Amino acid sequence: MIGIIDYGMGNLYSVSKALERMNYQYIVTNDKNKLHECKGLILPGVGAFRDAMTILNETDLTSFIQNEVASGKPLLGICLGMQLLFDESEENGLTTGLQLLKGRIVRIPGVTKSGDTYKVPHMGWNKLKFHHPESPLLSNVEEGHVYFVHSYYAVPEDAEVVLASSTYDVEVPAVVGKGNVYGTQFHPEKSSDIGLAILKNFAAIVEGRGE
Repeated sequence: MIGIIDYGMGNLYSVSKALERMNYQYIVTNDKNKLHECKGLILPGVGAFRDAMTILNETDLTSFIQNEVASGKPLLGICLGMQLLFDESEENGLTTGLQLLKGRIVRIPGVTKSGDTYKVPHMGWNKLKFHHPESPLLSNVEEGHVYFVHSYYAVPEDAEVVLASSTYDVEVPAVVGKGNVYGTQFHPEKSSDIGLAILKNFAAIVEGRGE
């Protein structure tokens, strides 16, 4: 069973429907007891970093997620959910994140080094470039196009956590992972076969832990 964490800021419908299409058992809830019984967790997210962390802190989900990860439970953050995995974000003032990965979330500059401006948010399809194709999250996945919608991106302290990236003037970490913590900046549930393959791989990671 995969638990989709419902804290009021996630794209719950599309994520749950993607799992449903692949016949994976899931539950959408904010009940920590029910989430604790799940073998793996997905943290979706749409909106602002500070608002999300305020809710997670007020509902004690911050410490819950940290403890579940410490126990070895696989966690997948999606879009804003991926950004929340890091130490802090500069969005709307410096805000502390879940501190599961070292690094900071910063705004896409929107201006090239030569002074040309470009559109922010980064919205639409962009191609993945793999850095660690051996990761179980990327098993049998192609370096194709996936769907992004974001104005901020991660700057990890350790480049080794970047499993795949995309270029939008700056190098955007598109897939991150360390230990049992994974994240995608793009929406895998909206990214056709590639995104579904990544969700399938995460499910396999979760199932493997239960063996």
